[in-house]
Formats: sequence, structure tokens, C-alpha cells
Amino acid sequence: MGISATQVKELRGQTGAGILDCRKALMESDGDFDKAVDWLRTKGISKAAKKADRAATEGVVYSYIHAGGKIGVLLEVNSETDFVARGDDFKAFVHDVALHIAATGPLWVREEEADPAALEREKAIAKAQAMESGKPEAIAEKMVVGKVQKYLKENTLLLQPFIKDEDRTVQQMLTEYVAKCGENIQIRRFVRWNLGEGLTKKVDNFADEVASMAQA
Repeated sequence: MGISATQVKELRGQTGAGILDCRKALMESDGDFDKAVDWLRTKGISKAAKKADRAATEGVVYSYIHAGGKIGVLLEVNSETDFVARGDDFKAFVHDVALHIAATGPLWVREEEADPAALEREKAIAKAQAMESGKPEAIAEKMVVGKVQKYLKENTLLLQPFIKDEDRTVQQMLTEYVAKCGENIQIRRFVRWNLGEGLTKKVDNFADEVASMAQA
């Protein structure tokens, strides 16, 4: 079967493997992306996969303030060596991740960290919507699964499209950087603050107070 350059590029971004290896993996897997990834890992070709088990205990805790002090991000990214962590490429990578978090507001780094209660809530809402639509139960169940998966992709940092290049996910950007720097790099954790989040904003002047009372 024919393998497109786009397929090869995507697989290379995911695994860090060479162009020829990616093309061969796709051909051996009849174009199935997941099987191609497994093929590369089985053959020991996937650079990122080989590095993932190596200890990454160096790195940096990076702070980023956005929108004139309205949004703040504190981010930890780990590397294997301090040498890499002090490099300009690493600093640029960490800055881009922090910028992405500030812009998109993910809730967790990876899918397995998702809050079970939040997933159950989304599932219940999706199921109620599906049943109200009058769809058969089998189709309703598929709709629920699809909506929960969409929720995960929207709120999981590594699954989100990277804001500077939406053709790549943050995971793909990370994998490409791992292949480039030659070390295991891990986005470990982050905290994101919005100024005044959770607070009830008070009325600042009489005119606003009158308008607020009129709407009550």
C-alpha cells in the first residue's frame, strides 16, 4: 500500500525514529499507526521509547506570568542531566510548555492522572444527553465514550494540540525534543492560577451596584 509523507512525519514525531525506519514500520503494519509504533518499539528503533525508562531527576521549576499578571504558571520539567537543563533548547522548550498551559488551562499532565470524579460527571452528563436525544442504547453508549474521550483530549496537557503548531500534540512536541536532545525529558507537574479565580467580584461603584440590583 502507499505510505504518505504525512504519515511518516507523524510517526517520526511520535517516536523519534528515522524516516526510513518509520516508512518501513508503516509498510509492515499496513498503514496502521499504533501497530507501526509497536513495531518500532519491538525492534528497539524508537529512540523516545528507549529513553523513557531512564531516570530524569534534574531539570527546572519554571515560573511564567501572562496577561499582565492575570495568569501564572509554575511548571516542573525533568531531564537526566543538569547539562541539558542549562541549555538554551531546554529553556525554550520549558517556556513553550508553560506558555501553552497559560493559554489552554489543562487540568492534568497525562491521561492516567485524570480525576475519576470528573470523568464520572462527564459520563453522566453525556449519557443523559444521549438518552434525551432518543438514540438507541448501543449508539448512546458510543456517544458517551466519544464525549468522554473528547473531554480527556481537551483537558490533558500531552493530548492537546500545541498552540504554536496545532498539527502536533504536546506529546509529539515532547517526543521530538527527546529525540533531538538525546535524554529522557519528563513534564512532571504544573499549577496554573487565574487572578481572582473562585472569588466573588465586588461591585466597585454605585452605578455598577444599581445595574446589578436592576438585573436581580
